[in-house]
Amino acid sequence: MEKTLDFKPQTLVPRTISKLGGVVIYGVKVLGDMSVFFWTSMVWITRPPSRFFEILKQVEFVGNKSVFIICLSGLFTGMVFALQTYSGFHMVNADTMIGPSVALALTRELGPVLTGLIVTGRAGAAMSAQLGTMRVTEQIDALEVMGINPKQYLVMPRIVSCIIAMPLLAAVFDFIGNFGSYFLSTHMLNIDAATYLAKINLFTRPKDIVQGMVKAACFGLIFSLVGTYKGYHTQNGAHGVGQATNETVVLSSVLILVSDYFLSAIIKLIMY
Repeated sequence: MEKTLDFKPQTLVPRTISKLGGVVIYGVKVLGDMSVFFWTSMVWITRPPSRFFEILKQVEFVGNKSVFIICLSGLFTGMVFALQTYSGFHMVNADTMIGPSVALALTRELGPVLTGLIVTGRAGAAMSAQLGTMRVTEQIDALEVMGINPKQYLVMPRIVSCIIAMPLLAAVFDFIGNFGSYFLSTHMLNIDAATYLAKINLFTRPKDIVQGMVKAACFGLIFSLVGTYKGYHTQNGAHGVGQATNETVVLSSVLILVSDYFLSAIIKLIMY
């Protein structure tokens, strides 16, 4: 006997709405939990004992150890962007606009966004794995037994260090990216060096650089908060550590890209 599918359209819409509502409710819950986690961690920044050296240690881990990959990425990003921009501007005889176009793109958008994504994959994932391992091996519980607040000792220094280090890394990315663009434009595309630099000076303003630094600091807050939150609440042993690390990279990357639009809109209203 031939089977027929029992398809009821009237049940499909309620189920879809129910699942969508469940996702929204879960997202709001996680956002609320992360907000409380952030507040309860950052209130310790002014309370003794001072964790100044722990913050410096994390700044070195997030910033200094990311410099090479940031320089490498920035160099080739600036070069390829100049090369592709030249293809379009050369059609309308506007080759001299390559410099300011690359400079504005790097300082406003590409610098902070790519820096955030790169450091998320390196430092954000490491934070989640470190705290997750400490959680499943009960090292965090041991800190509490010894009278040390885990959020003050483990979470707060990591968040503060990312907020400090990310604008510095974004500045390095911008400088190296512009250097790569300058080198390619003047040595391979035959653009006059003086004209190239003069155009950058004419069209690039300090507030463009400030916009990128503000974004980079916000992105540092995002991935450090997600990484520490996921790692701090890890469960289910080694499998949970891997899952927390994966969720940190995915969620942080999505939040960085989404928040970039809203930050751009807000900064445009305030500064332009």
